[in-house]
Amino acid sequence: MTAFNDESGTGDALRRALGVSRRRFLSTCTAAATAAIAAPVFGASPALAQDAQDQGRGDGRGGDVLVPAARRGIILYTVRDAVGRDPLSTDLPSGFREVFKELARYGYRQVEFAGYGQHANAPGGASLESVEGAKLLRSWLDEYGLRAQGNHGFIPPSWPLTTPDLDTFKKHLEIANILGLGHMGTGGDPTGSAYRADWDVAADKWNTLGEIARREGIKLYTHNHDAAYGFLLDGGPLDAAGRPTRSSGIRKLEYFLEITDPKVVWLEMDIFWAHVAQYKFHTYTAHDGSTQENVFDPAGLVARNNERYPLFHAKDGTVNTTNGMGYDMVPFGTGVIDYTTFFSRVGARNYHNPMVEQDNAPSSTDLGQSLKHAKIGYDNLAALRQKR
Repeated sequence: MTAFNDESGTGDALRRALGVSRRRFLSTCTAAATAAIAAPVFGASPALAQDAQDQGRGDGRGGDVLVPAARRGIILYTVRDAVGRDPLSTDLPSGFREVFKELARYGYRQVEFAGYGQHANAPGGASLESVEGAKLLRSWLDEYGLRAQGNHGFIPPSWPLTTPDLDTFKKHLEIANILGLGHMGTGGDPTGSAYRADWDVAADKWNTLGEIARREGIKLYTHNHDAAYGFLLDGGPLDAAGRPTRSSGIRKLEYFLEITDPKVVWLEMDIFWAHVAQYKFHTYTAHDGSTQENVFDPAGLVARNNERYPLFHAKDGTVNTTNGMGYDMVPFGTGVIDYTTFFSRVGARNYHNPMVEQDNAPSSTDLGQSLKHAKIGYDNLAALRQKR
């Protein structure tokens, strides 16, 4: 895998697009692995923790395993076409049960759900979003030695909570417990707003929902894309609607971390989108009107809040400075995001659960592509070794 500071020119292309010096870019984005943060095992079951420790001792191939075998997972959104495929129309793996079998064959030990729907002709029928459906899913997970870690599912949209939304939320917690999920979350940001007042409301909502989930033994998490790492508008001249127009330099999600209860609200960093944010949001207009530079360091944010990040999305990209994002998505391990340095810096390898994800893995011309890319992703995740 190519790092940002390679000799191919990709790192310099991204640095120039960010508009910062090479020294600043390298010191911020690719800190030496020797500065890795040592962290304890948080919340792992004894069996999983021991498995992870055994897998993390190295195998003579140039350093310790960065992602222990028991922690290697995939979000099923990556192979959503296979889950939703009609098993009567193809010999390819189709539906939850066959996809579980295939992913286990590749070596995956964990999955993250992106809903509980599949093709109507697959065993169990179209929707398994019920107590009985969850029991069936759990039986297949157990059959193939998989553990479900999370789900991008229902988070009540209303606030204050309505009774129907609260009932639906509790139903999903019941399903999560049947499946053995340690975590339940969503694929969306707590709010799309840039204003402090709206993030205060979002924090109240998530603190309340997180406490309900905690009482059921579930960690509630929010999964975030690039926008959540933009700068909070919290000062300066007001616009016509009375809203602030300038920033103190704090990022929206950093503020959310400050004002939510660390015992009940958790996060899942999508590492690809965090690097997109690094590319997009590196300057802001301060309260006094000056332009300030602040290059985002995804690994640094995790390292400062390690216990808050039980889950990652491990997604890769190649540099593209013409698409507004800085990257194009590619199969995990075939891009330029330096996962060796990232995982070395955040540490806590027996706590974090990286889920391979590739949004564009399904193909209309190669119906087996998403599973092929899932296999590539697993092999590259398993191959990561800490630098010596």
